[in-house]
Parts: sequence; structure tokens; C-alpha cells
Amino acid sequence: MKVTSAEALAAAVRDQRKCRRLTQKETAAQVGIKQSTVSGFETHPQATKLDTLFKILAALELELQVVPRGSTVDVGGGWTKEW
Repeated sequence: MKVTSAEALAAAVRDQRKCRRLTQKETAAQVGIKQSTVSGFETHPQATKLDTLFKILAALELELQVVPRGSTVDVGGGWTKEW
């Protein structure tokens, strides 16, 4: 999924949470943060700390990949060996 703003990222993460049928409270509990922190990210993502974002992503078993704009990167591919 292509995300180009904080709001789009928050919407994508919220959609993934809902697809997993998790509440904000359940998501927060998995990584030791408050429900209000998850709510804050979903409604005002610009004010969210990066550390908090990565905790929420971890709770939902999501990862963030950074690629150059306009590139056609196969997100499912990538490295097959660890260094």
C-alpha cells in the first residue's frame, strides 16, 4: 500500500487493526501502551512519536518499508539471505 501522509498511514493501520478484529484497548495491551495512545495515533497521527508508531505496528504484526518515490518495488520480495 502506498502511503504519502500521516493521515493515510493512520487510516491504513486502523483498517488493519479492524481487519484483525482488535479493539484499540487490545492492541495497546499487547505492547504496553494506553488505549488513548492508539486512539491518538488514529485521530491525530502527526503528534505521534515514532517509537509509539513502531509499537502499534508491532502489535498488529505490521512493518514499515521505505522505498524511493515512483519505484516499482516488489514488497513481497527482497533479500532472501541474512548477512
